[in-house]
Amino acid sequence: MDTKKSFVILLSNVVVLLLTATVVQSCLPSDRAALLEFRAKLNEPYIGVFNTWKGLDCCNGWYGVSCDPNTRRVAGITLHGESEDPIFQKAKRSGLMTGSISPSICKLTRLSGIIIADWKGISGGIPSCIENLPFLRHLDLVGNKISGVIPVNIGKLLRLKVLNLADNYLYGVIPPSITRLTSLSHLDLRNNNISGVIPRDIGRLKMVSRVLLSGNKISGQIPESLTRIYRLADLELSMNRITGPIPASFGKMSVLATLNLGGNLISGEIPGTLMASSISNLNLSGNLITGRIPNTFGPRSYFTVLDLANNRLQGPIPASISAASFIGHLDVSHNHLCGKIPTGSPFDHLDATSFAYNTCLCGKPLGNCKK
Repeated sequence: MDTKKSFVILLSNVVVLLLTATVVQSCLPSDRAALLEFRAKLNEPYIGVFNTWKGLDCCNGWYGVSCDPNTRRVAGITLHGESEDPIFQKAKRSGLMTGSISPSICKLTRLSGIIIADWKGISGGIPSCIENLPFLRHLDLVGNKISGVIPVNIGKLLRLKVLNLADNYLYGVIPPSITRLTSLSHLDLRNNNISGVIPRDIGRLKMVSRVLLSGNKISGQIPESLTRIYRLADLELSMNRITGPIPASFGKMSVLATLNLGGNLISGEIPGTLMASSISNLNLSGNLITGRIPNTFGPRSYFTVLDLANNRLQGPIPASISAASFIGHLDVSHNHLCGKIPTGSPFDHLDATSFAYNTCLCGKPLGNCKK
């Protein structure tokens, strides 16, 4: 009898252990419920990314969902509308998703990554409760129709490394709290309707390497503090309404490779420091820049692109430009330049359009200079 009783107890313990193991291996029911609420606000008819969102375990086989292996909490949502994934290849098309991002996503309190990118049709706003996801490191909502403002307290996301909200319909200002994101390495707000000024203390973002703000309605001057971000490699502020001068200290930044300020209302002269700096892609076209092209080129000058077109530059093309180690694309058209175009590299591979519409430039590839 004792043996039989012991066997029943042992069997019961095994069943409990198996049930416990099953529960541990499954995702949290509240996480699963939050995902289903999130999914209910979206419609994706062509690829079928949500077809696998079935069953009790959202950590196993749910497309685009990843979980922490230890806690079994949902840690990531990764849904790309353009992908080489087999389900996209089978559909032979890119994705189109409509609907909106449900605030239920904020119930997934252990999220470290949210990527809902390039679906072209997702509208509505960014849920402000996203500010309250303390573990979030990656927020990428590029390529949708998201409108409204950037959450005002986004600076609470102290672990955030990537913020990509490009190619949407966002408006309002860049929240001042954004300068609290001291772990941020990549900031991309291109091609929205963002207005107002760049926060003066943006230089607090000491880890950022890319600041991409082109294609908005940003006004005001370029903050000097940007030039104190040691890691900054790419700065794109083109096609905005920025005024004032170009800070000369851009030319003293050791890793800045791209400086795109084209299509603004920038005035003043070109700082001589820019012509012998680490910058290899320099676009100052379409501004109100006056004065002369600085005669400060030298062996350190290496430009894949040097675009100074559509300004109010005067005087000659400086002789020192021939000392540059490389200039791939040069455009000084639509200015008030005058004098003989230097010969030799880099001018031997440029055509007339690079020099057109100036006051009195002459020489190859334009017409001969008058004697």
